[in-house]
Order: sequence, then C-alpha cells, then structure tokens
Amino acid sequence: MNVEPIILTLLVFHFIGLALIIGSFALQLRRKQGFEFGTMLIGAITQLVTGLALVGVLQMGGEDINNAKIAVKLIFAVVVLIAVLAARARQRKALAAGTSEKKAALPFLHLAGMGALINVFVAVLWH
Repeated sequence: MNVEPIILTLLVFHFIGLALIIGSFALQLRRKQGFEFGTMLIGAITQLVTGLALVGVLQMGGEDINNAKIAVKLIFAVVVLIAVLAARARQRKALAAGTSEKKAALPFLHLAGMGALINVFVAVLWH
C-alpha cells in the first residue's frame, strides 16, 4: 500500500495546525487584553493529533523514526496544548474576578507561542 498520499495529507494539516498556533500568537502580541485562544487551541490539537498520526503511518510504512526527536517534539506539543488551556482558563477566571486578564494569561500565551516555535526548530534542525 502506498502511504505517501496519507503522509502528505497529514503533513499539510500538521502545517496548518502550526500556522494556527504561531499566527494567532504573533497577531496577539500587541494586545493588552481580550486574548483569543480558540484558534490556538484548534492548532495545538491539530498539531498533536496529526503529529502522532504521522509517526504511526511512517512506522507502518517501514520508515526509521528518530524516537528521541519525536519524544522531544511530543513533549513540546503537549506543553503548548497545556499552556493554551491554562491561558484560556486563567483569562476566564481573571475576567470573572475583575482582575487584570493580561497578567493572568500572558505568560501562558508566550509559553504556547515559544513552545510551538521551538518545536519548529527541533523539526527542522535535528537530523
């Protein structure tokens, strides 16, 4: 069975997930409040699911996988997802309490964005 079309399709969706995270992060860097985490959350979930699926399909196709690299990328993907969820929760809690939502959510927004960027560097530079 030729798995190349499946791999390419998964890779396209993996890149779309990455664009959703990093694009949303970049667009919100100048905001003072009212961060939008829905797009980042969709991107983080897409990255995690497609990344795991890519590894599975590649292994089924007999490809050698660098397990250490995949483990590092998986850790960063999970960190990004948790950071987005934490940012969203902290912003909601701060809004409900009437405190500064920027101070509550901003560190997690940065963690999610930087985690995604680091994941790109790991993917490209680790051979």
